[in-house]
Amino acid sequence: MPRKTIQPSNKIEYLSILDVDGNVDAALDPKLDPAELHTVFRGMLLARRLDERLLRLQRQGRIGTFGPGMGQEAASLGPAVAMKKNDWFVPSFREGAAMLWRGWPIEKIILWWGGNEFGAATPEGQNDLPICVPVSSQCLHATGIAWGCKYKKDPSVTVCFVGDGGTSEGDFHEALNFACSHTLPAVFVIQNNHWAISLPREMQSKSATLAQKCIAYGCDGIQVDGNDILAMIVASRDALAKARSGGGPTLIEAVTYRLAMHTTADDPKKYRTEEEVACWLPRDPLIRFEKYMRAKHGLDDAGMKQLEEEVAAEIQAAVARAEAYQSDPMDSFHHTFAEMPASLAAQSREFEEYMAELKADAAAAAQPAAERQMAES
Repeated sequence: MPRKTIQPSNKIEYLSILDVDGNVDAALDPKLDPAELHTVFRGMLLARRLDERLLRLQRQGRIGTFGPGMGQEAASLGPAVAMKKNDWFVPSFREGAAMLWRGWPIEKIILWWGGNEFGAATPEGQNDLPICVPVSSQCLHATGIAWGCKYKKDPSVTVCFVGDGGTSEGDFHEALNFACSHTLPAVFVIQNNHWAISLPREMQSKSATLAQKCIAYGCDGIQVDGNDILAMIVASRDALAKARSGGGPTLIEAVTYRLAMHTTADDPKKYRTEEEVACWLPRDPLIRFEKYMRAKHGLDDAGMKQLEEEVAAEIQAAVARAEAYQSDPMDSFHHTFAEMPASLAAQSREFEEYMAELKADAAAAAQPAAERQMAES
């Protein structure tokens, strides 16, 4: 028998709607409500300004190591805008814009980067997982949640985020294979920011695209201009609708760029050139979206000034709340077991008594000497 070429049934497309000058492709324009667009723009601006503030807080020693998302706001915000409230959001650690859109209080994000576990507590009523740093491990969590939704006939869709480096991890492939094999309601978003810490994209995979990873597992994939908020919303809405109707997963490759360092623990100048960064600056999603909003939806200098002031005040108030937050030492005994073992309960009572003694000693030490003498006489 002669050789023949096998044509995979799944498809891969590329999508871009908004160019670097803020011009929109009329044929692809989703024609979103202007009020919604203004809200989305504010969300992107808030994410950028929060990143800038967190970077300063880290340099001042007020939080720990921080991973900025500057330049990647549209890649996570687009899917978040397209999601329904009851959909499941499974982030990595560079999805700050999406977290804010989903309703995470800013102070929780600040506390998480400051090493306080209160920041990992999902706000009440949200189908969200907290920030996940172990690379690609969240992909398995997402697939498990999607399996649960299908099993319970829950119409929710799970949206999982992973980096380009994460696509080289076994967890990513196992999760995608299982999700596709069982036609699960899931969307996987690859934030291809071209660098896995210091390893460039071209050394991560010889695939022409990361979207084509879908071919091996039997789902559709799409490569999207990840710095184009309109394209990310459209691609995500399509993928979510497909998953919700029983069509199974979609793999979205958001082609974006990390403008800052991987985290504050590394120096990107050691492994990439300033010329490379400079060529991506005009493609900045915030600049591109601002041009579009100014040209098409009435944003002007006065409106920008007002937005900047509102965002600055919101962030400042959140910083104050985060730094005023007092942890309860007793929390170290909670949130591990559904029913606390007797041995741990005994330790908890002992520690509580010890803390009460410390509090009493501190109160006594704070009494003026004259008052102590009167109390002792």
